[in-house]
Amino acid sequence: MADWVTGKVTKVEFWTDALFSLTVHAPVQPFTAGQFAKLGLEIDGERVQRAYSYVNAPSNPDLEFYLVTVPEGKLSPRLAALQPGDELLIVSEAAGFFVLEEVPECETLWMLATGTAIGPYLSMLQEGKDLERFKNIVLLHAVRYGADLSYLPLMLELQKRYEGKLRIQTVVSRETLSGSLTGRVPALIESGALEEAVGLPLTAETSHVMLCGNPQMVRDTTQLLKDTRQMAKHLRRRPGHITAEHYW
Repeated sequence: MADWVTGKVTKVEFWTDALFSLTVHAPVQPFTAGQFAKLGLEIDGERVQRAYSYVNAPSNPDLEFYLVTVPEGKLSPRLAALQPGDELLIVSEAAGFFVLEEVPECETLWMLATGTAIGPYLSMLQEGKDLERFKNIVLLHAVRYGADLSYLPLMLELQKRYEGKLRIQTVVSRETLSGSLTGRVPALIESGALEEAVGLPLTAETSHVMLCGNPQMVRDTTQLLKDTRQMAKHLRRRPGHITAEHYW
């Protein structure tokens, strides 16, 4: 059985009408960057819970989660209504295998995310551990509109911190935005536009690709990489080039 503890909300930050971040203090066990916790509330006599990835580095006690409000959702609108000082429930032990120790050494690590699934990568990059194995890192955040790039300031800050090792690329699908590519991730890979924009080749010889987010993006990109780049899913028993996590 999951061990639930009580957390106290310390900050609620709304980025758009639908996107917000929750910061929580809670006596959770140590976690690994890339893992997720379950948040819960007692609603009408039942515990409603959902999994959310940690955005903060494991060494940071301010537990941060990046959420989107699902209008008809049972939990997310209630979480969005929380105020600093309010309490929620959180599972003390994190879970998940979308972590760097599962990724083999390579020249270029591609971290591709849609929407709120940028969280695991921000946790990894803020922590900064186990990244010396990669010569280059590409962090891609794909969203519908530029207003949805909530963590772009942090991404740019991290880019400075990594002194040329980390390349940032934003993608918007519903508008054109200066500095961003326009379209869907699989199409941008297929056309070569992504490689051209970041100045690095996406090949089986040089690269490992982490995919996190919209299941359609994950499926389509995985299939494209298999078909056109001779890449394979990475398994412990059979090393490959693609590590993925569906976000719902």
